[in-house]
Amino acid sequence: MTPVLPYTAPPPASPTAQQPVVRFDDVNLTFGDTPALVHLSFTMRAGETRVVLGAAGSGKTMLLKSAVGLVAPDSGHISLFGEEVTGRKESQLYDVRSKVGILFQEGGLFDSLTIAENVAYPLLNQHAGQVPSPAEVDQRVRESLSFVELEHTLDKFPSELSGGMRRRVGIARAVVTAPQLVLYDSPTAGLDPITANTIINLILKGRDLNNTATIMVTHRYQDGHLMANFRYNPDSGKIERAESSQLTTRFFVMQEGRLYFEGSEAELRAKQDPYVEKFARPGSS
Repeated sequence: MTPVLPYTAPPPASPTAQQPVVRFDDVNLTFGDTPALVHLSFTMRAGETRVVLGAAGSGKTMLLKSAVGLVAPDSGHISLFGEEVTGRKESQLYDVRSKVGILFQEGGLFDSLTIAENVAYPLLNQHAGQVPSPAEVDQRVRESLSFVELEHTLDKFPSELSGGMRRRVGIARAVVTAPQLVLYDSPTAGLDPITANTIINLILKGRDLNNTATIMVTHRYQDGHLMANFRYNPDSGKIERAESSQLTTRFFVMQEGRLYFEGSEAELRAKQDPYVEKFARPGSS
């Protein structure tokens, strides 16, 4: 039996079909004399995917962190689901962050918590009025772990799992609240090709079952290729090649904080630029 996506969030109260899920407007961020983000602007909507490539230190992770207010830009504006997040206090970000799932590098699990407790963490740390009952928390944790085919690991600790399994638990934790936006920071780093493809298939499944907006930082061109060309079909329970009308993936190439390139996979492959070409071929990293 094909695992189904856990708890599906109710639709927003106001009509938001065309409202951007994420919007960056001329965002600038520096650390000392080092630019992290430079005049960064882009918009994405529900169901769309952005694959972020670039050299180490080019601003990829800073893009993710600034999107949810973990770092504040020096200038410019960032909005999530139509709400401005720049300039807000930490306590004012709880509600909007509850709509976002995050998979940190290496999975980012808490070593001292069981797998069940790790996955439950986002549910138990929402705004007080949104925390589900203990019975619902247990059900949604089990559903999320079933989604990544790890329901048998509830009582284990992260140290007892392989690297690929820990990454799958990270995905379960990222989707347990049925977020409208999921941020993935190098989800396949350090994994063998077969395990990496398994991770991307799970990300595709999570994206397509709930029409989730997805930003994925990666060092593997192959990750982006799969995200751009395949979709999860809930009727067959399989990952299938997407029709051209279903392609909503755009590629970013970052360089020294700047959005050096933005376009489709075909445009990425056709770009005759030495820097872009480094990230536009199979096996690139």
